[in-house]
Amino acid sequence: MLVLAIDTATPEIVAGVVEVTDDVAQAVRSERRELTTRGHAEILTTRILECLTEAGVTRADLDAVVVGQGPGPFTGLRVGLATGAAFADALGIPVHGVCSLDAIALQEPDTRSLLVVTDARRREVYWATYTDGVRTHGPDVLAPGELGEHLAGEKIDAVAGSPGHAALFDLPIRSASVPTALTLVQVALPNLVASVVPGPLTPLYLRRPDAVELKDRKK
Repeated sequence: MLVLAIDTATPEIVAGVVEVTDDVAQAVRSERRELTTRGHAEILTTRILECLTEAGVTRADLDAVVVGQGPGPFTGLRVGLATGAAFADALGIPVHGVCSLDAIALQEPDTRSLLVVTDARRREVYWATYTDGVRTHGPDVLAPGELGEHLAGEKIDAVAGSPGHAALFDLPIRSASVPTALTLVQVALPNLVASVVPGPLTPLYLRRPDAVELKDRKK
């Protein structure tokens, strides 16, 4: 099974082709990452096509799409979801949404209790906590100080995610900072191998977008 993986929940766009064999996501055929703050649509499509070329496959060879649902800022996140949905619809294949924070946490299997944070802008962070790789709280959005108070008394061994925001917590910092093509597919793997029919893609914005229509501002 060949799976196209996409994530635009962080400033670093991720795209890749992952091969699933014997019910294990075990081979990354190609992957592209690019740090960007604008032009997500053009950059993402270009990187996806590069991944297909490098993997030596065509769009028709893909069996499924996995997309990070966030949490993430409105503009970038919707580009990834729309692109993933468009590829899946055009090819007649399923598209599975996963929590992007889960795909970061999976990169730190040796940390028993983990906090993952990413940039939510407005001096806030998106966050979730994990025990043995299983999400226990979140995803949610809070200011770092409020999150520290919220987690007071919780045993957290380390923090991963956006380095600048991870440094705001008095915890050892792990190296995982963004989802990877492999871990995105690993999060979706149980549903992929069981041929579960995915539900609608639901973006995890967790709050209203920064840009709203004028009529909405007057309400």
